[in-house]
Amino acid sequence: MLLVSACATPREPADVAARDIQRTLDRRAAAVVSRDEAAYLAPLDPAATRLRAAEREEFRNLAQVPLRSWEYRLTGLDRTGTGRATARVELRYRLAEYDEVPVKVAERLDLTRRDGRWYVAAERPPERGGARLWEQGEVTAVRGERSLVLGVGQDTELLRSMARTADRAVPAAGRAWPGRWSRRLVVLVPASLDGMGALLGAPAAGYRGIAAVTTGSAGGPGAASSADRVIVNPEAYGLLGDFGRRIVLTHEATHVATRAHTSAATPMWLSEGFADWAAYRGTGRTAGQAAPELQRSVRAADVPAALPADKDFGFAGDAGALARAYEGGWLACELIAREWGEERLTAFYRAVGGHGRREGAVEKAMHEVLETTPEDFTVRWREYLRSRLA
Repeated sequence: MLLVSACATPREPADVAARDIQRTLDRRAAAVVSRDEAAYLAPLDPAATRLRAAEREEFRNLAQVPLRSWEYRLTGLDRTGTGRATARVELRYRLAEYDEVPVKVAERLDLTRRDGRWYVAAERPPERGGARLWEQGEVTAVRGERSLVLGVGQDTELLRSMARTADRAVPAAGRAWPGRWSRRLVVLVPASLDGMGALLGAPAAGYRGIAAVTTGSAGGPGAASSADRVIVNPEAYGLLGDFGRRIVLTHEATHVATRAHTSAATPMWLSEGFADWAAYRGTGRTAGQAAPELQRSVRAADVPAALPADKDFGFAGDAGALARAYEGGWLACELIAREWGEERLTAFYRAVGGHGRREGAVEKAMHEVLETTPEDFTVRWREYLRSRLA
């Protein structure tokens, strides 16, 4: 495997072996960017035939991926015997024209010394985290005006259609969130649901009915944009019509737009509700069309007593409950936009994310931005559900 993902604590190796290994990794990194297969394979142990075959295949799978940079940083070295070592390495790479900051992933490499040179003998499987798209097969790249779609095992026309939909999603998200963000989207499309699970490092079954998810690091206010990726479930996405696909990608684009102002303080009802509000904004869909599960509950006199909790957004739970959580969050954000205005909604989102910790974040933002309390807002929200869905 080329990549594994985990977190590593950097420390500066100072001995000669560490310097020699770093030079070897530097040459290997340069070979990736220059597309020099022979130079990329040269640091691999000549005796590791399976590793060489796998690395050759992955190197070729990367051929269409537009790379701006690729760098290895040695973060730790354990000498395991004479002429043997295990290295902890952080890979940093950027996609050309799309990544403002590098993707960072960690690797653990077994190395052996032969004839005075260090060679990579094996790559250990990841302890946590997901696989890389090019580990699943040859990557096809399709560029849109505002998007890059990378797919494995997919028809090129489907990827082109997805790029066109993503190109429409980006400005729609930008109209809902006018602040600074990249206004570009990177979409990964594996061959199957299992491939999606592998990319996410999670059981695929939990994403069976989910058309797409966005990955990235929440940064907090003012942080540089992370290298977000929209990962598509080709099976669920393929069941959608044009309108549904547009909603899905606009929702995910909004997550990318708001990433720098989404933090541990942001409740799921706000982050997911805002993304749905941005996606449905201006589409002309009625509340009943956009929130059918919640409408059934309201019409059965079963109005939720409280805003959705984070646990209600679990993918592995009841599908109806999950839908009601999303719908409830959307209508909460729509309520704020209608009663307080769209500028107040975005200001509220920023204020909650800027609090830094969950405790007190919503309460403080509601008091300062909306001049209300969570209790009063919940009463208004429940009445709003009745008026919109009854």
